[in-house]
Amino acid sequence: MRTTCGPLRIACAAAVLLAATTLQAQEKAPVFDKAYLSSKKNIELGRSVWEGQCRHCHGAAAYPGKAPKLNPGQLEPGFIYDRVTYGFGKMPAWKDVFSVEQRKGVVAFIKSDDFSP
Repeated sequence: MRTTCGPLRIACAAAVLLAATTLQAQEKAPVFDKAYLSSKKNIELGRSVWEGQCRHCHGAAAYPGKAPKLNPGQLEPGFIYDRVTYGFGKMPAWKDVFSVEQRKGVVAFIKSDDFSP
């Protein structure tokens, strides 16, 4: 990681160290194969998380609402998992709230034919 720090070298060095540590702390997105994404057990797990948490901002009852409507056909499973795990913009990260299996289940639900925001 290369940067130009200028006169605030200590603060700049701390920011670079924090960014490097954050990148190292990120978990790799799991592989989502067809069997995982089509499993009724995984879809139901994801549905329960969606109904309990995600629907508040992304669901039909939230429009016009707080979060964008999802278009899952255009989203790759790894991308969805990354956004659920680390958040984006005003969306919070759920890594410390939901388990890996719960977050993977959300992906399975969003990518399923059962999904309807």
